[in-house]
Amino acid sequence: MSVDGWNTVLVLGGIRSGKSEFAESLVTDAPVVRYLATAPEGDPEDTEWATRLAAHRVRRPGSWTTEETAAEPRRLADVLESAQPNETLLVDDLGGWVTVLLDPDHQPADDVATIAELAEAIRTCAARVVLVSPEVGLSLVPTTPLGRAFTDALGAANRAVADACDAVVLVVAGQPAWLKPAVAPVATTGSAPAAIAPVPTVTAPSATSYTDTEPTPEVQLPDVLTHAPPVVPNQEPGNPWAAPTMALPMVATGLVIQPGMELPMPDEYAGPQAVDRLATLDVPGAGLGVLDRVVGFAAATQGTATPVAWGSVRVLLLRGDHAGGASAGATLDDSARRAAQARAGRGALARLAAESGASLQVVDTPAAAAMEDQPALTPGQVESALRYGWRLAEQAADAGVQLLVLGACGVGTEAAAAAVLAATAGAEPQAVLGRVITESGEIDDAAWMIRCAAVRDALHRTRRSPRGAKDVLAELGGGDVAVATGVLLGATARRVPVLLDGPVGLAAGMISRDLAGQARHWCLLADHGGHPAVRLAADVLGLTPLLDLRLDLGEGANALVALPLLRSVLALAAALPVHPSLAGEEPDAAPDEPDHTDPEFLEPEPDGPGPATTGADEQPASGWRAG
Repeated sequence: MSVDGWNTVLVLGGIRSGKSEFAESLVTDAPVVRYLATAPEGDPEDTEWATRLAAHRVRRPGSWTTEETAAEPRRLADVLESAQPNETLLVDDLGGWVTVLLDPDHQPADDVATIAELAEAIRTCAARVVLVSPEVGLSLVPTTPLGRAFTDALGAANRAVADACDAVVLVVAGQPAWLKPAVAPVATTGSAPAAIAPVPTVTAPSATSYTDTEPTPEVQLPDVLTHAPPVVPNQEPGNPWAAPTMALPMVATGLVIQPGMELPMPDEYAGPQAVDRLATLDVPGAGLGVLDRVVGFAAATQGTATPVAWGSVRVLLLRGDHAGGASAGATLDDSARRAAQARAGRGALARLAAESGASLQVVDTPAAAAMEDQPALTPGQVESALRYGWRLAEQAADAGVQLLVLGACGVGTEAAAAAVLAATAGAEPQAVLGRVITESGEIDDAAWMIRCAAVRDALHRTRRSPRGAKDVLAELGGGDVAVATGVLLGATARRVPVLLDGPVGLAAGMISRDLAGQARHWCLLADHGGHPAVRLAADVLGLTPLLDLRLDLGEGANALVALPLLRSVLALAAALPVHPSLAGEEPDAAPDEPDHTDPEFLEPEPDGPGPATTGADEQPASGWRAG
């Protein structure tokens, strides 16, 4: 059974009821989908049947893999038994499977035993499975022996599979009616798969405090805040922002988050093509310089050689405090104050988000225990935090967000990130821990030494512990790093790029690298901010900072400062035409010389009699001499 409580679903429906389309919607955004086609090819002269099969093939995304099981009906059970937890299988449909099962080429055979074998394979399957089957129980009893044998066998298969599945839905005229469980699962909106788990009603404040332990029901995501920029005096305010996006009662995709996940990669051809195109644009100078990487990144993540500027941007501000020596030199009240400022539209982050037209979501993550004394989180909290971050990314993707910005405001985050880097990259804590700056702007060396000691003691405590991604999160990372890791993985699965800024985001990048190596290719680092941990993590992840402004406005705010520049670069690259010499056009002609015979340029005649001027080298007082 999958992590959200549901693993297998049977989708029933009549002919042309929409059952296949509904089943496909359940797995649309799963990162790894194996489509198991059970129907035989049929008579080559049956064009209508061939058209039906072609329509099914056209609907499948190119990222899906298709396997034919029509040659041997027992192979379907073998595929289910060998499936991996990170896979999603779509079986379409059991009607075709029964047709092959009753084929004389496969007789004599024990049909009842084969159906029971399939049902048992569904019960024990580690992957997520969605099966499609025609519902024949409402039709007339066929008049032919072969027709009766088919309906009997398919009816028996549907009953056995329905009993083995966690959920059963009947699709009638495109409308799903959930038959099992008794509480209807809630379907999400947009392009995300319909969720197949009931969602308990949980009232959430503007930012949900997420301190999950094993196991707990799904909670609503925090509200999305939109703040208007401050009005400039003597200037009328602009158009009001759109209404805030409501927190959707979304649930996890059911994907087991574990090492080796196969998530999508950016387009490997669009990025280089976009950069090559920049050399053809009609610009007076040498071009965009190092900012051409922005164009290449946007092109690869958008899948086009002519990317557009990111329109809808969302900032995720993660608040997660770290106890013990990690928070030396800071007060726990400081993070609460920063989060309250962001919710109220005050402070640097909220103001910059408003000026950039970005929405803001404040997320309270589980507080981490003192890592030098005990694990920062329990394994259950790590699993819940990863799934919670994934859901945050899914909610953003469903709302049409084109770019996520990761921010953090917890205390002790620098020490936690240093511990993660030491565990994953072999860094020395003192080399990646930045100086501690007090509220009065002074350097607190004593607090810095306490943080170094806390990281050192935590590494000594865990010296014999496994160094897997989830182990590092549990022992050292904490809730904010775990949720940020889930955000990176979920954004990668939904093909949403992420703008990183600060130690929490980069530490999450290091962890996500060990869970899904594709995640780092969807990340962009605007500025390292002079932080040593960010520098090292960026080097390990292969992320080259675009700028070197050395801003220190708080994690997330630095990226928002750079965002208008990045948008301008993309807008310019998309709008500029190709240079005329490369487009095959004639260059614009030089302006014509003035026509000296034009009356406008003739020397005015004198108003009265006067001496005649006959000298060839005498010049008039004004105007041009007539030629």
